Amino acid sequence: TNGANGADGAHGGSGVRIVWLEDLRKTIGPLDKIRGVLRASRAAAFHRRFAVSPDDPAVVLFTSGSEGAPKGVVLSHANLIANAFQIAAHAGPHFTPADMVMNPLPIFHSYGLTAGTLLGLFRGMKVVLYPSPLHYKEVPKLIADTRATILFATDTFLAGYARAGDPRQFASLRFVITGAERVKDATHDTWEGFGATILEGYGATECAPVISCNIPEAMRRGSVGPLLPGIAWRLEPVEGIAEGGRLLVTGPNVMKGYLHADAPGVLQPLADGWHDTGDIVTVDGEGFVTIKGRAKRFAKIGGEMVSLAAVETMISDLWSEANNVVLALPDERKGERLVLVTDKCDACRDALRSFARTRGFPELWLPRAIMVVESIPLFGTGKVDIPSTEAMVMKMHAPGEGV
Repeated sequence: TNGANGADGAHGGSGVRIVWLEDLRKTIGPLDKIRGVLRASRAAAFHRRFAVSPDDPAVVLFTSGSEGAPKGVVLSHANLIANAFQIAAHAGPHFTPADMVMNPLPIFHSYGLTAGTLLGLFRGMKVVLYPSPLHYKEVPKLIADTRATILFATDTFLAGYARAGDPRQFASLRFVITGAERVKDATHDTWEGFGATILEGYGATECAPVISCNIPEAMRRGSVGPLLPGIAWRLEPVEGIAEGGRLLVTGPNVMKGYLHADAPGVLQPLADGWHDTGDIVTVDGEGFVTIKGRAKRFAKIGGEMVSLAAVETMISDLWSEANNVVLALPDERKGERLVLVTDKCDACRDALRSFARTRGFPELWLPRAIMVVESIPLFGTGKVDIPSTEAMVMKMHAPGEGV
């Protein structure tokens, strides 16, 4: 109020007009009060008619379709809020209103929506949104300009930012939260060199999405951390797989149900409230979850179950700068055979075989062929588009020709 020269709507020294509520009250007559009561009653009736319940649908998000046709996932207001608060409870004191969040991930993806946006807003943190994670030169600049302390990204995007950015642009970052794909050891090493700790997590759109995540006091490379509070889980055995099982979860963050293309608008809820993630995982005595691979991404070769994800991890340790995808194609003699699709121009099988031996990988687990491509199809979230990659391989090689 410095600079005010009267009580009748004066101007302060900065040129801002000051309105005193006690003076404004004198200008409100009986007719204004009657109008206010009528408007309030109409507003109350409108609210009662269109009131939103916590269990009402909040968003419909589509699965990426990385292994098949996309499905509509119906998440309620309660699902989204519950998951944001589960993450906050899990992270404890590490996220505070003093933090600045940088989220270049799309909010049409549940990771970018709940973890990258709603979590920060509910925790009182400033959140900076950027329209595309693929702008590898612009995102590092924005991190530096805003002095962001928390970054949400995927391994693919982190590799791009590291290549295009200057290490000094990442100096303000304390934590990098990752999901959607496995984080390579080389990525961990690079960002630790920048002074940021990568906290790798795991989730599914159907779970709004976060299921587990590493935190500073409970962190282990190669794992996706302990499960979030409020999530119940169980493992179902899978034939041919001795270690781990198929993960099923339930909790307040689990979706209302699916919408399928063949039944538009018809909600198909989970029969028993449990969501089958389709992931083969192990959970150790300390509660750390380690993903062995998607159930659909195991190949049966010579009667043995082979994890495509495990083979990809080994190859990425050898060629960390490249994108690598292992596919299982039909084979008349062994049932299935593995083919490596990579954008590493000088990839050769001899180098791969030698490295695999040092890691104890059997010959049976090695890709029978290597296909070098200019680029591997990706979704907007950075996850590999498996169906498009398979279609690309089949298009480049006629039936019966082999790869």
